[in-house]
Amino acid sequence: MTLLVISPDYASHLLPLAALGVAWQDAGERVVVASGPATAQIVESFGYERSLLQLGRGSNPGVIRADKQPDAEADSLRGFFDATRRGMVPTLTYQATARLVDLMWQPVEKARATLQLIEAVRPDVILVDHLAYSARLALWATDVPHADVVLGHPTALPVGDEVYGCPPVWPRAFRPDPVEMAGLEVLCRRVAAGFTAEWNRAAAQLAPGLPAVDDAFALHGPLVLYNYPGELALPEREPALPPHRYLGASLRAEPVDREVDTWLSTGDPFVYVSFGSFLSVRGDVLARVVTALRAAGVRAAVASGATPVAELGEVPSGWLVREYLPQVRLLREASAAVTHGGNNSVTESVATATPMLVLPFSTDQFAGATAVERAGMGEALDPNVASVDEIRAALVRILDLSGPGRQTLRSAALALDQDPGPARAWRASGASAIS
Repeated sequence: MTLLVISPDYASHLLPLAALGVAWQDAGERVVVASGPATAQIVESFGYERSLLQLGRGSNPGVIRADKQPDAEADSLRGFFDATRRGMVPTLTYQATARLVDLMWQPVEKARATLQLIEAVRPDVILVDHLAYSARLALWATDVPHADVVLGHPTALPVGDEVYGCPPVWPRAFRPDPVEMAGLEVLCRRVAAGFTAEWNRAAAQLAPGLPAVDDAFALHGPLVLYNYPGELALPEREPALPPHRYLGASLRAEPVDREVDTWLSTGDPFVYVSFGSFLSVRGDVLARVVTALRAAGVRAAVASGATPVAELGEVPSGWLVREYLPQVRLLREASAAVTHGGNNSVTESVATATPMLVLPFSTDQFAGATAVERAGMGEALDPNVASVDEIRAALVRILDLSGPGRQTLRSAALALDQDPGPARAWRASGASAIS
């Protein structure tokens, strides 16, 4: 059997997808990963075969920097980072206006490249990133069985009257202006219409005679795999969902890091801090978090990412601060996590029973933060307005988390330990029509 994994050239997307492939690898099956050149080292670290498939103009080997991107992508990133400083609605508005270029890059050319790759690899099972739209266009237009892996919050695949890019729920700390939200919804509907028109035009070139679709954002394959814990899912959405499975999380094995192991060997409690591969550029917020942790007297491991360590302020000698840290390894030992609410951070925190302080900036991070709050697994604050004292107080509460939320977190982690996400994906693919 051959598994083909199709991913954009971004580490934050490929890492959980590649980890799913371990279930096939452990069964002695062939695994081929199709992605861009920036993530080649990740593919090689898993021991998979690699095929080149560049699905977007940008890339990210682990920590994204605008000055390492092509000019157009660099400008787009700088615009996004600037928008996050202006608040939630400006950020979502900026992302909506950039969406057509970001998600449908050279769609016909990349769709045909995907089909050529499939012909060469001849896979028995295909797992494709839900946001790899040009590749998914090829699979949909030619009726190739596959599973869409939704790596973000489940609302990244809209159902019912949901509008892609317009958060259906908000954390308590956020109070979006109704007029601004109305404007955002109008924009997101206009973008969805434009995106769908582009999808239909491309599909007509790939397979003339196909009927047009009404909303390309809502399309999906025969099976949807949500890389998300069922414990955080909204029960009211379930009746509207397509055939699906919740994978919970897709934890990866990480190489031995002797500096980290030595630091952990003291056994002292600590908080893990990371804003992921994109939002680590928000050094102003990271510095506030560092100050709050220092005021709380709590040891910390901080993945500084794109922010120079010197911009974080005074860092106590007993802390671990590096550009990149082995997140899964540290979450297994951490007392709490401070995160931007990216789906990898949320799912990996749940899988390691780590309570969270979520400081969301963009996209589905708001829905993810709301889910964490609702389940009692942590709290959420607005990163642009939360003061040092507010962050410190929230951290103190989270470090002392108890009650139903703590129990739900432990139960979810135990369930994933007994039945990991890759095993769930393996079973789901074998039991569906995609293989």
